[in-house]
Amino acid sequence: MKLTFEKADIVKAVGIVQKAVSVRTTMNILECILIDATTDSILLTGNDLDLAIQTKVEGQIIEPGAVAVNARFFSELMKKYPDSTITLEVSEDNNCFVTCEKRDCSFMGMPADEFTEIPDVKKEKSIVLSQLSLRDMINQTIFSLAMNDFNPMMTGELFEIKEGKMRVIGLDSHRISIRNLTIDDAETDVYVVIPGKSLKEVAGILSQDAEQEVTVSFAPKHVLFELEDTKIVSRLLEGKYFNVNQMFSNDSQTNIIINRKALIDAIETDMVFIKENDRRPVILDIRDNLMEIKVSTGQGKGKEEIEIQKEGEDLKIGFNPKFLIDALKVIEDEEIKIAFVNAKSPCFIRDDDMNYMYLILPVNFSE
Repeated sequence: MKLTFEKADIVKAVGIVQKAVSVRTTMNILECILIDATTDSILLTGNDLDLAIQTKVEGQIIEPGAVAVNARFFSELMKKYPDSTITLEVSEDNNCFVTCEKRDCSFMGMPADEFTEIPDVKKEKSIVLSQLSLRDMINQTIFSLAMNDFNPMMTGELFEIKEGKMRVIGLDSHRISIRNLTIDDAETDVYVVIPGKSLKEVAGILSQDAEQEVTVSFAPKHVLFELEDTKIVSRLLEGKYFNVNQMFSNDSQTNIIINRKALIDAIETDMVFIKENDRRPVILDIRDNLMEIKVSTGQGKGKEEIEIQKEGEDLKIGFNPKFLIDALKVIEDEEIKIAFVNAKSPCFIRDDDMNYMYLILPVNFSE
């Protein structure tokens, strides 16, 4: 095999597929990416058996062939070369020779036939949407996942499509995040749970250009994301997801409207007094048309008052400040509505159109 490509193109492509390469494994082949030039395109593939990513590299195929190379080593090597044309030549015994201007090196690759092929996903159900919309929905919910939990369902997000609406849900034992989106011409029903690890990598690849689209196809055991030059295949989590509908309540006794940025600033200031492993809450003291945000720790005390619009009863309630901040920072509205049932029940942050909904459990506190 003999190929040429520009440094910028190969570095970008390796960076994409490297997201699907195992970092801790006893199988050397899982630490590799596959360089495949057996067709009319140069394709790079990473596959850790849970997530597979394949992307096309612009370049010239002088002699066709394929080889597997250690992803981390190859990535670092490509970055060190000058911004110029790179030539990769591979012998029959998988010895790789790389030249660029006056620099050259050689290293051993692995046989391409030892590399696990990317799963073939039959496109039984598919939708097309903006890459930006999907990226935002993932980023606005994924922070709620428990990346390591006794319940695997808490490490994945529910993608539910019904009657032209897509709902994405992430949760752990303390909070729930929900985002809703209308899907044009969506006639298919979908109910799948996608691993958070996979979605994090998908979000990192998706474009921020609202004009670019992604096709998402669902099969019994896999989901396929297809971009212009890249396709991503993830396995699905198997099991029954939680019934989140019964966790939300409309029976609130205290409802407020508050400036989102002012609330973020007040909470972040109070967080300075909380050490990393300290579980001290911030206390929201709602009285009349004011909300007092305060904290008291061994480091000191913080307090700030913010004007609010309030309906209902006065209330004093405590929260893990990080959980509040995570939700507040992904909301774009200048003013937000928060509903409280009582000091022992979750609060609900949601807009009138139900485009987003966040549930956060309170914590006990003593003053």
